[in-house]
Amino acid sequence: MAYSFFGIKKPKIENTGQFSYVSVAPQNSLSAINSDGNSVARKEMCYFCFDVLRSYLGMMKGEALQQPVTFSNDSYPLFVTWKIGQDHRLRGCIGTFSNMSLHSGLREYAVSSALKDSRFAPVSRDEVARLHCSVSILIDFQDASHYRDWIVGVHGIRIEFSNERGQRKTATYLPEVAKEQNWNHMETIDSLLRKGGYKSVITEQVRASIRLTRYRSEKITASYAEYMHSKQLGHRL
Repeated sequence: MAYSFFGIKKPKIENTGQFSYVSVAPQNSLSAINSDGNSVARKEMCYFCFDVLRSYLGMMKGEALQQPVTFSNDSYPLFVTWKIGQDHRLRGCIGTFSNMSLHSGLREYAVSSALKDSRFAPVSRDEVARLHCSVSILIDFQDASHYRDWIVGVHGIRIEFSNERGQRKTATYLPEVAKEQNWNHMETIDSLLRKGGYKSVITEQVRASIRLTRYRSEKITASYAEYMHSKQLGHRL
């Protein structure tokens, strides 16, 4: 399933407020380190996402895609985030908690996060040159013992809870969200509950009933200018 950030099978996109996302329990705790001992997340992944989005929007005009694709095709949970302008305003973010091969996963979520995040109108051609792309590789999933059992600025969190009708709901924030918003544990949990659709008074009993999974993220970001510079360098090689 697919989640929207700040989706297993074809993702069902849900809205969690600052992010779009998919609801599914992670199946393992992968480490984002490849066989050479290096980090998996690379700027080339962001350049690849720009290529995919521009190609989908019919903007390539005969340009070659970023070739060859040399980053890992191992499987990880992942998110693609688009922000725009100098203030890096969120423009779309969707990802998955299921393990997905990086090549196909980035191809799918580069487009869906830009065009199918229900909180925003689809990204237009005119906006592409002002975009920043972030790829987040999710790792180290652990069940928390209680709703405060995670570190602000280090862990992302995914909560499961029952709403007023007894329906199970899920919501997530990537690791950077609470820190960027200057939230403490309680403020983050309360925000997630609201974004997940909980409308009643939030009590300590409600918070204590949450099932919380914490995780880490290896994140890489590139601007459109960096992407174009990379393409120009590639043409000169």
